[in-house]
Amino acid sequence: QVQLVESGGGLVQAGGSLRLSCTASGISSINPMGWHRQAPGKPRELVARITRDGRTNYTNSVKGRFTISRDNAKMMVYLQMNSLKSEDTGVYYCNAHPPLTTYWGHGTQVTVSS
Repeated sequence: QVQLVESGGGLVQAGGSLRLSCTASGISSINPMGWHRQAPGKPRELVARITRDGRTNYTNSVKGRFTISRDNAKMMVYLQMNSLKSEDTGVYYCNAHPPLTTYWGHGTQVTVSS
């Protein structure tokens, strides 16, 4: 049974930093994992992805600012977000990428004030 618990969001001023954490239960560590973002009124989008061996990909808008990492032993996934912008505001979710089921966790809200 997959269970995803995201944490670490909050309200931050533009230019600030946050570190998101995700506990992923029921997902094998062989799976690539991703952080996804859903901004108000927009569809959910993938912002960062990491393979089991640490290869990463980022959407262009976050390259150089966000860093995804993972701990395979604990099945934890992290997203370090620096130089935050107002357009980074949204609910952030982690999941396998591609997702293994239709299940998504509750996400964690990130709000960046300008």
